[in-house]
Amino acid sequence: MNGIQSLIRNTTPRGRIIMAASALGVVVLAFFLMKVAAAPSYEQVVSGADPAETPKITEALDKAGVKYEVRNNGTAIAVEKAKTGDAKVALAGAGLPGHAQPGFELMEKQKLGASDFQQKVTYQRALEGEIARTIEGVQGVNGAQVNLVLADDQLFQDEQQPARASVLLTTDGNGIEPGSVRGVASLVTSSVKGLKSENVSITDQSGALLWPKQGGGDGSVMSKQQAEQRYAQGQEAKLNAMLIQTLGPGKGQVQVAADVNADQTTRDKLTYDKRGTPVKTRTEKEELEGSGGGGGGAAGTAGNIPQYANGGAGGGDSNYNHEVEEAEQAIGKTVERTKVAPGEVNRQNVAVVVDKAVPPADVQALQETLATAAGIDEARGDTITVSQVAFAKPKEPVKPGAADGAMGTLKWIPLGLAMLLFLFFITRHLRRHESEQLEPVWLREIETPTTLADLEGDQGPAFIEPPVNPVRQQVEEIVEQHPDRVAQQVRAWLNSGA
Repeated sequence: MNGIQSLIRNTTPRGRIIMAASALGVVVLAFFLMKVAAAPSYEQVVSGADPAETPKITEALDKAGVKYEVRNNGTAIAVEKAKTGDAKVALAGAGLPGHAQPGFELMEKQKLGASDFQQKVTYQRALEGEIARTIEGVQGVNGAQVNLVLADDQLFQDEQQPARASVLLTTDGNGIEPGSVRGVASLVTSSVKGLKSENVSITDQSGALLWPKQGGGDGSVMSKQQAEQRYAQGQEAKLNAMLIQTLGPGKGQVQVAADVNADQTTRDKLTYDKRGTPVKTRTEKEELEGSGGGGGGAAGTAGNIPQYANGGAGGGDSNYNHEVEEAEQAIGKTVERTKVAPGEVNRQNVAVVVDKAVPPADVQALQETLATAAGIDEARGDTITVSQVAFAKPKEPVKPGAADGAMGTLKWIPLGLAMLLFLFFITRHLRRHESEQLEPVWLREIETPTTLADLEGDQGPAFIEPPVNPVRQQVEEIVEQHPDRVAQQVRAWLNSGA
């Protein structure tokens, strides 16, 4: 330590500045190397993205806990190399990055002198982009691609081709509501002049046709597979939540398989009233009165057949009366028409797996509770099965392998090299100054023996007279004796130099 202090005291100001600058440079270099070594390396996973879609990408990466960097003015995303796989899975699950279509901003980029055909194509592309952006706002839709075939105005109506549209939807994997599909079809129909709903085709990323429905449906009826999947997901979520609250996380799992009737039917019922209501009555009367004579008598069998007459074959009083009454009654009837919506459960099977750590008594009580919560109907054929198995233990975090450990060690190599270089240059500088003679100049000029007390005194080596230069002494004497001549000579030198 004393050697370093002595070195610093006996070093010229320029040397001190050089030493300080060297030390500062080494410190800065070491700090930079440490920062580079500790900083994670990034790999680009998204390039050429739409800047309007970048917030969705960064939001998906934030949810997945992946660090990222935004590059190229928001059109590229880079993530840590160790998290590249997680980032790709997270973006694929969110349906990102999508391929957004430009909208009406294309109309602002038209060049002067564009032909009518170019203007029509630009308008078609702009309309497709605007419709796609609107559809992406529907719940369950992550992306949309719209292609339009606009109708051309023709002189003759039979030569005119109708407008058509095709829509490709990218969903989140859970499907899209049938009502939302119908709304998308209506949105596209209302956005294009002359476009009819039957000329709109809507599919999802799996290629399933969502619109128009087969058989002329309106898209409000879901398929049998969708109905069963939705019912099973709802039941599983409800029962699994009950297991977590009862047993704790990782102690049980529920799986539901259901047979759901997805047919939409119409039921008619005809009912007649028990009593009728008179609506029309008709009455007919016929009467004939008279006295019997020789050949006369009342008309009918009594006059024509004597033996039927009262008292004998002669005449007598005769009376005829004929009445007919008819009544019409209306019987009321009621017709009930009921539209049966799909979704009726024909049968369901519930399978429950519980960890062996759960006591058997709790398992029995849990089975009864789950059967009630799931709505198990034995008469319908429903079943519930509870099994106990030993659950697999969660995997321990993977320890870094030999390659990862080597890479971590390599990061510190530049820092070590920097420190070695710093020590090398400092040691070299110290050795260079050690080889030099460090005693003061005045010490070498002492000609007579001197005690150590005199050297360590306050006056130091003040008693030592500096050597006298005879030339300088003569010049000083001339200046003191003849200052005028010296000034004149200096002036002459100056004039001759000009």
